[in-house]
Order: sequence, then structure tokens, then C-alpha cells
Amino acid sequence: MSIKRIKVGDRMSQAVIHNGVVATAGQVAQGAPGGTMAEQTADILKAIDALLAEAGTDKSKAISAMIWITDMADFAEMNEVWDAWVSPGNTPGRACVESKLAAPQFNVEISITAAID
Repeated sequence: MSIKRIKVGDRMSQAVIHNGVVATAGQVAQGAPGGTMAEQTADILKAIDALLAEAGTDKSKAISAMIWITDMADFAEMNEVWDAWVSPGNTPGRACVESKLAAPQFNVEISITAAID
């Protein structure tokens, strides 16, 4: 079985495809650093859409999601954007935890695993 890597860097690939599944690295809001929880979540989900498209799939094939936020007080704001983005009837398994992130300008990080048809 081959492994395909998307946007390979020295430290990590932004997505890895193997055996009909794509797993994204944790995505942060590169286009909205320091923005609100809603702005950062929307920016991340846009980036995830692009990675999934490059892998040959989309959010309707999402299997699981891992979400890290820096403050659970922002949980509802993140969920509002998430709920508008997720494919109705195709919601993935999901975990969301409060965590300190690697850089202070980011308050949310999201990783998705999806099937590829």
C-alpha cells in the first residue's frame, strides 16, 4: 500500500493518504491569527476543505474530528461555525478539549480524518 503526503514540510505533512483514508494535521488559522474564535474556526474549516479536495474527498466523508480550543468559554462560538460547516446527516465522530496551543495567536486547532471514495 502506498502513502501519499500533501504539502510536505520538514516537521509534518498537512495531510496523509493511506488505504482510502486521509488524515489532516492539526490546522490553525493561518489566515486569521489573533482573530475571534468564529473567524479562526471559519479559516481553519476553509483550509480543511481545500486539503480534503486535494485528497479527492470532502467533508461529507469525514470520519472523525479532533478539536482543541484554548478556552471552553468559546465552545459555543466555535460550535456555531462548526454546525454551519458540517455536512448534515454526515457528522463525524468528534472530540473537543481545552488545551494550550503552540502559539498564543491561535485559539483553536482542528484535525479531520475522512474516507476517500
